[in-house]
Amino acid sequence: MIVPLSVGPGTLESTMTEDLSPAERYAAARRRAAEQATALASFREMYDFGLDPFQIEACQALEAGKGVLVAAPTGSGKTIVGEFAVHLALKQGKKCFYTTPIKALSNQKYADLCRRYGADQVGLLTGDNSVNSDAPVVVMTTEVLRNMLYAGSQTLRGLGYVVMDEVHYLSDRFRGAVWEEVIIHLPESVTLVSLSATVSNAEEFGDWLDTVRGDTEVIVSEHRPVPLFQHVLAGRRMYDLFEEGEGHRKAVNPDLTRMARMEASRPSYQDRRRGRAMREADRERERRQRSRIWIPSRPEVIERLDSEGLLPAITFIFSRAACEAAVQQCLHAGLRLNDDDARLRVRALVEERTASIPSEDLHVLGYFEWLEGLERGIAAHHAGMLPTFKEVVEELFVRGLVKAVFATETLALGINMPARSVVLEKLVKWNGEQHADITPGEYTQLTGRAGRRGIDVEGHAVVLWQRGMNPDHLAGLAGTRTYPLRSSFKPSYNMAVNLVEQFGRHRSRELLETSFAQFQADKSVVGISRQVQRNEEGLEGYKESMTCHLGDFEEYARLRRDLKDRETELAKQGAAQRRAEAAVALEKLKPGDVIHVPTGKYAGLALVLDPGLPAGRSNGHRGFEYHDGPRPLVLTAERQVKRLASMDFPVPVEALERMRIPKSFNPRSPQSRRDLASALRTKAGHLVPDRHRKRRSAAADDREIARLRADLRAHPCHGCSDREDHARWAERYYRLKRDTTQLERRIEGRTNTIARTFDRIVALLTELDYLRGNEVTEHGKRLARLYGELDLLASECLRAGVWEGLGPAELAACVSALVYEARVGDDAMAPKLPSGAAKAALGEMVRIWGRLDALEEEFRITQSEGVGQREPDLGFAWAAYMWASGKGLDEVLREADMPAGDFVRWCKQVIDVLGQISAAAPSGSTVGKSARKAVDELLRGVVAYSSVG
Repeated sequence: MIVPLSVGPGTLESTMTEDLSPAERYAAARRRAAEQATALASFREMYDFGLDPFQIEACQALEAGKGVLVAAPTGSGKTIVGEFAVHLALKQGKKCFYTTPIKALSNQKYADLCRRYGADQVGLLTGDNSVNSDAPVVVMTTEVLRNMLYAGSQTLRGLGYVVMDEVHYLSDRFRGAVWEEVIIHLPESVTLVSLSATVSNAEEFGDWLDTVRGDTEVIVSEHRPVPLFQHVLAGRRMYDLFEEGEGHRKAVNPDLTRMARMEASRPSYQDRRRGRAMREADRERERRQRSRIWIPSRPEVIERLDSEGLLPAITFIFSRAACEAAVQQCLHAGLRLNDDDARLRVRALVEERTASIPSEDLHVLGYFEWLEGLERGIAAHHAGMLPTFKEVVEELFVRGLVKAVFATETLALGINMPARSVVLEKLVKWNGEQHADITPGEYTQLTGRAGRRGIDVEGHAVVLWQRGMNPDHLAGLAGTRTYPLRSSFKPSYNMAVNLVEQFGRHRSRELLETSFAQFQADKSVVGISRQVQRNEEGLEGYKESMTCHLGDFEEYARLRRDLKDRETELAKQGAAQRRAEAAVALEKLKPGDVIHVPTGKYAGLALVLDPGLPAGRSNGHRGFEYHDGPRPLVLTAERQVKRLASMDFPVPVEALERMRIPKSFNPRSPQSRRDLASALRTKAGHLVPDRHRKRRSAAADDREIARLRADLRAHPCHGCSDREDHARWAERYYRLKRDTTQLERRIEGRTNTIARTFDRIVALLTELDYLRGNEVTEHGKRLARLYGELDLLASECLRAGVWEGLGPAELAACVSALVYEARVGDDAMAPKLPSGAAKAALGEMVRIWGRLDALEEEFRITQSEGVGQREPDLGFAWAAYMWASGKGLDEVLREADMPAGDFVRWCKQVIDVLGQISAAAPSGSTVGKSARKAVDELLRGVVAYSSVG
């Protein structure tokens, strides 16, 4: 291994060679000449700093013709290895593709490589941009490369290297499969460079790469080039999280442990219980202690960091609205982090970067408030911002002109924005389903931004003290430096037709068996098999212990279990019958019905706003349709608008009264809710619902239960004095037998899982005439061009002519339902839809999805496994229609009720799918032409601003 020397080339080497013999000096000179002749030597001369040992090791492996997996902390410089692959490709006259998980990273890497190699040598391919795509070096998102591989693109000719930056993204449950598809399908001649965050199972991932890609070197570095110090900010004081313990071991700061203990205790309450008053001195001491651990405001935190010399800082807040609020709080507090010279430089750069935005849109986008924050050195950064605004924030932060950024966790995903300090307000975040503690991996990713290599001597992670904080839990997060890489690979409809077209069914099945998902599943089977063997030994022992001298106790125990199972089955049937009756009653509800919610969090008087009927049943009302039963949207007497579930209605419900809902009623307006809830209480507050009478238990009249009870009493073992003792052993026996059966099913389930899912997908596609054996039909070839979560639904809509004759704006509205997913839950009114042909087409799309959903259920393809088609979301249809119809940004954003960044992102996704549809539409169809026009109509104003250039 070559170790970089910090001294000049002649001084140390000449000193070292003076004591060598002539033969040794000759051999050393030969070695130096050989090293100078390598591509690595010329590459190192391009940098004004020495390379780290792990970088040298990885580059040497690459030059030796091996693939590499480099796992190293954020900010350690692993992208140097990717840049060496670019260098090798250019030197060898080959192509290099540099892939990243997100467009922002692709844009950033494109700019970096253009500066180093020149714009004529570097291209860019993302969903939005295509720049110099025939260049020898092309930066692209991973999905673009996947699509190229399936399409057999000519651009792949001469490809020698592929760099997969942030390869740990293959754990992502929504997009991770794309990384495995690329790794599996890349030609054998291509050398793969995989760059990952520090993961605890890098060797396992390396073993898999070795299996599917050939000789792969695994290089793991856990060394942070800039050391990271952990702190907790409580009140006016900043505490170190760790202190040196015995034998140089890190221990949790006892001051923090003492604070947590003190906060958890309530001395005044305990003293009252003991009937003893607190002494005045004790109370004063407690007040002083508690006053030290108040939570400082956001401006106070920034001022404190500034006074300690810890800016620039990124404060992670897991809410977009809170990020914007934080900036406003700092502005209102009069915080200024920039001097007059910096302010002028900020304004000049901002005006240059936003010159293409029409002046009438600036006010709508909150430009002037945003600019005021930037001039003071303060900004927010989140996915709801306009991409241009985010890029300006990133550039100003790197230049040191923005010193405090309030960001959501999306900033941690590889974007080059290192800071001196990182602040975490809380250790809990919303994961899309519930509020959950952040994981050690997430903590590492977030705090990895702290410490700028070549600028800072050390980085700092600061966690704000929160009531109930456990210092030991925080120490666990900070001390766990790694997290495991778990595959999220699942076959899809598009993947299936593309694979069958290229390789046939049998070879496709074999290819899928080589996925990392199957590799991990097969390894886990070994441990489960050992557990099954141990369980079988235990079963023999339990069987012996339950032996009865009067008869076959296993037979007696089986009768007892059959009796219990039958009673449980009847109870479930009764519950199912009650649920069915409740569902029928719910389907009869209409808007304006006053009901009494019998149970749950929102029990009590409520007014039906939308019945929320099952798919396919309208009851004369246009609203949200739910495939899993009625889900009425109600206004409670306490002014809450909530969409209820079937579990809130264990018994049938009837309308107690009718009320008129004003046309002006707006569920988002607190005043509207207050007025209508008041009217509800006045009209129906005195009404009392009929009590539901309990019916006779089905078990009382069941013949099977009567027979089993008679057989039990007649069995010889029934009279045994040790019967209950035997029964306890029998219960253990059956419980262990059940567990063993489940383990055996898991073994069966984990073997060939991916291939079995593929078989079910192929069977469904054969049923729909997309496949005939190894032949891909015309319908299948159309599906092969459609990528996305709802690929099969889009193909079926083209096949059924659902979009024929639609105008560009109407088609944009329909296509939006294929990509859009609301961030919030379904506690909302029915979305506004364009009228006429677009509305009819959207309704037909939902009906086609209903048929596909039923077919998937028949073929055992479930969304819970990450396979299958979710219900189309119509929530963006009106906004897409208005924008494609030429409406102004102010009007569209107001109607859509969403941030500009979200609006732009969804529009670009609609444009992407419209492009696919225009290419896949049948010849002679009007859809292709309409899709191209829709792209032109959508690609204007804020949506058209290019992020490259």
